[in-house]
Amino acid sequence: MNDGHEEKMDTLKIADDVIVMYVANAVLKTKGVADFSPVFSVYKGIKVSQGDGEIAVDIYIIVDYGVKIPVVAWDIQENVKREVEMATDLPVRAVNIHVQGVRMKGEGDSNNEQN
Repeated sequence: MNDGHEEKMDTLKIADDVIVMYVANAVLKTKGVADFSPVFSVYKGIKVSQGDGEIAVDIYIIVDYGVKIPVVAWDIQENVKREVEMATDLPVRAVNIHVQGVRMKGEGDSNNEQN
């Protein structure tokens, strides 16, 4: 029975929280990333936007002192795109990196021992 409403069965929306998990995993594997920078209304420094069957991601990070920021940003973009597309089968339209600060050596590393 068709009551004038068509069902779209070809689109599947994956929860933003699931995508955030894949993004976080890819970012934390990237050399030069110290941590995420929590920003108002952004989940753990990651904002996911979905539309038209594509994904866009904004990532707010703190980098390690001495790294080449463009290289770290490029690596994050490649890692996130690969991991999210592999996990979701949805194209990643954009990965925007927002560097919010630089962490000096030893800053916030209370668990690291110096030899």
